[in-house]
Amino acid sequence: MPLPIAPLLGFLSDNLTKRRSVMPMSSRKTTRWAAGLDIPAGGETVLYTGLMYQIIPALTSSEKTMSLVQDSWVGQLLSFGRTVNRFVNLTSFMPPADRQEQKRYDQYLRNIVQLLRKAGVTEFGYLYGSELYTGALVRDLGVDDAFEQHARKVHKMLDRQGVRRVITVDPHTTDMLRNVYPKLVPGYNLEVKSYLEVLRESEARPKNRLESEAVIHDSCLYARYLDTVEQPRRLLEKAGVTARDPEFSGKMTFCCGGPVESLFPDKAGEIAGRRIKQLAEAGNDVVTMCPICLHNLEKAASGNGVSVRDISELLLQAYGG
Repeated sequence: MPLPIAPLLGFLSDNLTKRRSVMPMSSRKTTRWAAGLDIPAGGETVLYTGLMYQIIPALTSSEKTMSLVQDSWVGQLLSFGRTVNRFVNLTSFMPPADRQEQKRYDQYLRNIVQLLRKAGVTEFGYLYGSELYTGALVRDLGVDDAFEQHARKVHKMLDRQGVRRVITVDPHTTDMLRNVYPKLVPGYNLEVKSYLEVLRESEARPKNRLESEAVIHDSCLYARYLDTVEQPRRLLEKAGVTARDPEFSGKMTFCCGGPVESLFPDKAGEIAGRRIKQLAEAGNDVVTMCPICLHNLEKAASGNGVSVRDISELLLQAYGG
């Protein structure tokens, strides 16, 4: 028996409206990845994570819980649960995220900081606990009112912090801040680039040649709406990595199964499984550049001999020395 959709969407929109994220987490958890990196607080140019990498392990835990209750009578109590969630954050009662997975996703953000610094890009800060989730998931699922209200909050925060330029770490945050927010927020004038674009423009030089191959899974947002297709390939090729393209790539890339895994886990798994088969035909070492893609494809690849990695891990091996 599938879970009722309306209460689930209500959970997400209520959390965004009342707690500023679909998966509310303490600032201690969302900022601990930056410990010891000595990134200045704030500034006109900031690295903006949008909390995407940080919340994936928590979403994984939530998905597991939802899959356990979807075929039981408990799932039918979600409407009541949504009412309670308006007053009490029920997310805090979910099983905690796996510590090793959280540490791994935090490390990807540390990789990005190290890559930028190795490329000579050092003049950027971080907003730490002031940073907000962009609302990407709620927007993708069509909850427009809550999303538009939140977009204005994010812009107000950035304006108050004096931010003028943003370096993003994932395609969803990049798309929100570059393409979507300007259509909704009057006076929006931020310069937004992904770290992959910044690295490519910096003419970063690899310290190690890897002499390997990698199959590229293009993020649909990067490829179709952000013109970020050649940048990751050139960065890899300069490092001695032969980039392999599957049957569907570039602007014609195939879906990873996200971001509907929260509502339709079985369908998301089916789509991710099809994508893994396509990728495996080009090779067994797959590279992603989106935390949602990484999450879905890793699950689908489990046990079939395909390795799925975040591109920051591979780039750091080459450019980090």
